Amino acid sequence: MKPTPQPAVSPLSRRRFLAATGQTSALFAASGIARQILPSARAAAPSDRVVLALMGAGGRGSQLARNFSAIPGVRFKYVAEVNPQRGGGLIEELERAQGRAPRRIDDIRRAFDDPEVDAVVIATPEHWHALATVWACQAGKDVYVEKTISLTVWEGRQMVRAARKYDRVVQAGFQNRSAPYGLTAREYLRSGRLGRVTLVKVYNLLPGGPWTPKPDAPVPGGLDWDAWLGPAPKVPFNPGRLYGWGDFWDYEGGVLAGDASHQLDLTRLALGDPAPPRSALCQGGRLAFPDERETPDLQVVTYDYGDFVMVLEQGTFAPYMRKFNQEERYGDQWPYWPQIATRAEIYGTRQMMRLGRHGCGWQVFEGDGKVVAEDKGHFPDQWHQPNFIDCVRSRKQPNADVEQAHQSALLVHLANVSYRVGCEKLTFDAEAERFGDNPAANRFLRPVYRDGYRLPEQV
Repeated sequence: MKPTPQPAVSPLSRRRFLAATGQTSALFAASGIARQILPSARAAAPSDRVVLALMGAGGRGSQLARNFSAIPGVRFKYVAEVNPQRGGGLIEELERAQGRAPRRIDDIRRAFDDPEVDAVVIATPEHWHALATVWACQAGKDVYVEKTISLTVWEGRQMVRAARKYDRVVQAGFQNRSAPYGLTAREYLRSGRLGRVTLVKVYNLLPGGPWTPKPDAPVPGGLDWDAWLGPAPKVPFNPGRLYGWGDFWDYEGGVLAGDASHQLDLTRLALGDPAPPRSALCQGGRLAFPDERETPDLQVVTYDYGDFVMVLEQGTFAPYMRKFNQEERYGDQWPYWPQIATRAEIYGTRQMMRLGRHGCGWQVFEGDGKVVAEDKGHFPDQWHQPNFIDCVRSRKQPNADVEQAHQSALLVHLANVSYRVGCEKLTFDAEAERFGDNPAANRFLRPVYRDGYRLPEQV
């Protein structure tokens, strides 16, 4: 990346770079990021009320519902969940919070048919994200969809097409795009003080362990297994699939999609959202724990952007690495960076930046560990869900719009396709969104759908 020359400024030690230069407020105003905590419920004008439906009442879905229900004028009318073991406690919580219980349904299309519903929150496994989003857009509903937004490249592009065709607000669960420190990191890089950026390293090195497959079993009473599978291939019920879906390619792109995607997206934001890389090479496998799990426990990915190279190191084998703790996410404590599992490092010809997701912030270093600039963050859910509701009301583009979410998801898909075709270096045609004339790679551009759950060619 070529830096933009800027006038020199004196180094900042343990101070907020843009706050000190008076640019922070303008950045926040331009981006639409509001610096407020999730508000407590209060009355809203009828025209400002937003009625939501939740699809998927697992851990993240339940947390999102709590966050959204705390925003003034927001209430949930439906909770769509096919697993009877989930959702009951959440419905009780929402009843206490909003004064009436949302209705439990097992088919999200019932909510799409309700003209009172304004938007849907999709927190299912990834294999449902694209189809549910397209259905919602076709029904005239706005969408908040968790990351990674798609299972394949083609799915993501269909989601973008549906959002644009039906003029829908589609916000991805890449909440770091609503973190003010993400914008200040981008502005610091644009200032040129880091120098010319030629190398970027992204890390997602987590603890892990061996995997034991579970046998198929009878479908538990009340569970709609066919609906849970949805677009994915029909297979016998297996508790490992129901509760460990991230281990199977049919439902998620592995830990890379479920976790590392946050760092990739935040890093793209800081770098100014570059276009897709020219090529990607992924190497790795089940190396630490050579068991039968489908997704790898180590992936080392090299992305060639032409004027810089980005390397991702991600896996589930490192008990000495950790995510940011609560004080680092919500308070003023800085981490010991070398053993943080979920960070990025941006190397310039003058300085280097360490960047942390989910509120940790960023620091810039020179020789001898000297910190010359920084911006301490805060966990960004407090801005991200309100941003979606604001955009539902105003019809403005959200912070994590579906197009940029798709561009970040491409990095996940490029890496996984490279791995699945035998750790082959793949050239990517960004305009056509294909791997050239490589039939082995191109067959992973879209899943094989089941009747009744097909993502349409024409959205």
